[in-house]
Amino acid sequence: MKVIVDEVKCIGGGRCVLSAEEVFDQHDEDGVVVLLNPAPPAELHEAVREAALLCPAAAIQIEEQP
Repeated sequence: MKVIVDEVKCIGGGRCVLSAEEVFDQHDEDGVVVLLNPAPPAELHEAVREAALLCPAAAIQIEEQP
């Protein structure tokens, strides 16, 4: 899995951090997403998928890799 975030689209909702805090964080000053791990381990994949689905701005993209 490869995770891509679009910081321009991000509205700082924070749902990604609540779903997968090991992969996402937010800037203190504006709440914009920070990608901590663009290639998370398999045990975090479901949480990352949930974060992408919950993102109100659709700022998280996932590329599934074999």
